[in-house]
Amino acid sequence: QVQLVESGGGLVQAGGSLRLSCAASGRTFSGYAIGWFRQAPGKEREFVTRISRSGGATYYADSVKGRFSISRDNAKNTVDLQMNSLKPEDTAVYYCAADSDPVRSVAPEQYDYWGQGTQVTVSS
Repeated sequence: QVQLVESGGGLVQAGGSLRLSCAASGRTFSGYAIGWFRQAPGKEREFVTRISRSGGATYYADSVKGRFSISRDNAKNTVDLQMNSLKPEDTAVYYCAADSDPVRSVAPEQYDYWGQGTQVTVSS
C-alpha cells in the first residue's frame, strides 16, 4: 500500500503560480512512478504530467508543457508540481497517483494508488 496526500492548492489569478506537493507513505516510494492528473467539473480526469521512479524522466501533456514542472525527492518521499503562468482552464481538482509499472502511461486506470486531490482555482 502507498498513501498519497496532496497539498498546496488554492485560488490564484491568471498568470500566477502555485506549487503542489504530493507526500507519500507506506511501501518503497522510489519503486513507483508518480503522475499528476486533474479533473474539472463535468469533465473526465486528464493526465497532466509524470515522473519516473528515479526522477530522470519526465513527461507532460501538451496543454501544460513549458508552464508546469514536476520533480521528486525520494529521500523525502515527495513529488512537487510547480505550476506557472496559470490559466483559468487549469482550474480543476489535482490528483497525484502512483504507478508500479515503469512503462510510461497517461491512462488513469493504469495507476495503482491515488491521493484525495487538492483544488486549484485560477481566476481571470
